[in-house]
Amino acid sequence: MDGMIQMPSGEVGPAELRAAFGCFPSGITAVCALIDGEPVGMAASSFTCVSLDPPLVSVCIQNRSKTWRQLRSVLRMGVSVMASGQDLECRQLARPEGDRFEGVAWEHDESGSIFLDGAAAWLNCGIHTVVPAGDHAIVLLRVHELGFDANVEPLVFHGSRFRTLAGV
Repeated sequence: MDGMIQMPSGEVGPAELRAAFGCFPSGITAVCALIDGEPVGMAASSFTCVSLDPPLVSVCIQNRSKTWRQLRSVLRMGVSVMASGQDLECRQLARPEGDRFEGVAWEHDESGSIFLDGAAAWLNCGIHTVVPAGDHAIVLLRVHELGFDANVEPLVFHGSRFRTLAGV
């Protein structure tokens, strides 16, 4: 297998795992809510559809995330499936410090859920269950409301870069 990097047992560490996981393309979501009248949010690439009945999705959040410590206290949060071309907004929401919402167009509803303008889809969610998983938590979110535009291409992350889907 030309080009394949193989790591012997016992030598697989975080850097190797990150590189291997980067071979799997993913979408990017923004998980956001109003807290005390201020927008709080983050980018999350570990979004997964879990169940249709009940309607559940999941995101995986680092245990050391200060943003998650704030968000986990709200009743509702918005999950926006970011659209192709929203890579600047994604980088903004992934910043470790500073105003993550500077230059990011967003709206909120009466529950305090924040949704990014131009997103491919949005979900209004509440926390269903949080499962400890190593250095992360698997957060199961129950979907209460949603909206989507099937004509909007999603933002794709693969190999540590943003990509565009190609038509077949």
